[in-house]
Amino acid sequence: MKTIVVVMGVWGSGKTTVASLLAERLGCAFMDGDDLHPRENVEKMRSGLPLNDGDRLPWLEAIARRIDDWRERGESGVITCSALKRAYRGIIVGQRPDTNLVYLRGLREVIHGRLMARTAHFMPAGLLDSQFATLEEPAEDERPILVDIEASPSLIVDEIVRRLALSR
Repeated sequence: MKTIVVVMGVWGSGKTTVASLLAERLGCAFMDGDDLHPRENVEKMRSGLPLNDGDRLPWLEAIARRIDDWRERGESGVITCSALKRAYRGIIVGQRPDTNLVYLRGLREVIHGRLMARTAHFMPAGLLDSQFATLEEPAEDERPILVDIEASPSLIVDEIVRRLALSR
């Protein structure tokens, strides 16, 4: 059965790690949504400035196009996107009933500790507070699979796979 999964959460929640392992487990395509950011967005974040809704729109539309490409070809795929606001999730998940939302939820202190250990990412740790300020946690009607980030990535993936199977 075709499965599309959007793995969301604030920066540093483990989206890329979990999503790539999930795609491997499901035997499907993986896309890091950050790779679809326009160059201007990357430069803005690199300079320590948070993105606004206007900055994010072309990026969200690119993610939605990738999801629709998979759907049109009948393929499964896993993609990452912070998807911080409900309106953003409306663009990328919206009226796509075959698209699953996985929310990697964690405490700011835990995520900040992870970020301080990172060395190779374009986004400075100082932007974490803006991500939490923007975050609108998914509501029940968005059918999110909520997973706490404090488990190991492999256990998180186990839980996601289990919950995906239950949702079919």
